[in-house]
Amino acid sequence: MSPRRRDSESTAAARAERRAGLLATAAEVFASRGYAATTVREVADAAGILGGSLYYHFDSKESMVDEILSTFLTDMWAAYDRVLGSGLGARETFQELVTESFRMIDRHRPAVVIYQNESKHLAANPRFGYLQESQRRFRETWLAVLDRGVLDGEFRADLDTGLIYRFIRDTVWLAAGWYRGDGPLSAEEIARQYIAMVLEGILST
Repeated sequence: MSPRRRDSESTAAARAERRAGLLATAAEVFASRGYAATTVREVADAAGILGGSLYYHFDSKESMVDEILSTFLTDMWAAYDRVLGSGLGARETFQELVTESFRMIDRHRPAVVIYQNESKHLAANPRFGYLQESQRRFRETWLAVLDRGVLDGEFRADLDTGLIYRFIRDTVWLAAGWYRGDGPLSAEEIARQYIAMVLEGILST
């Protein structure tokens, strides 16, 4: 490899690393202060750079939140699709989806908070139409697993699967508000205990 090419690749890697760091900072600021209430200057201040320098990496605040949310959702659906394609039964699929959800909270906690708090507002912008599509797909995915569990006799038939879905959606993802990666329990351990509590109530006897 020529010195010029090596220097170019090193520069590109450093820029990508810097960009990722700025996105991580922006995600934390948007999550704590609210996307609409946060200015580009505030993100730049949190990152320790001048406001104008931020535009070297991103053309707008909208671009930043778009990349934050799309990265999280792409990662989540890749994990979900691996579980759904593994041929597991309804109970095991349920367990794996819950575990992957808590892993996503661990990996993308600020993005999850932004998704919960800002999706309704952002979805009015055509650029963020994928948020509503993801919500629809998420609902259909979970209902399909729950309905299959009922049909297979693994889950109780006397419980409304739509209500179970809403309970799972809210209790799992709202954990992003209190979860801390340096806490006493790992994401996997929290998922294990959550699964134990929920399955106790929905498994058929």
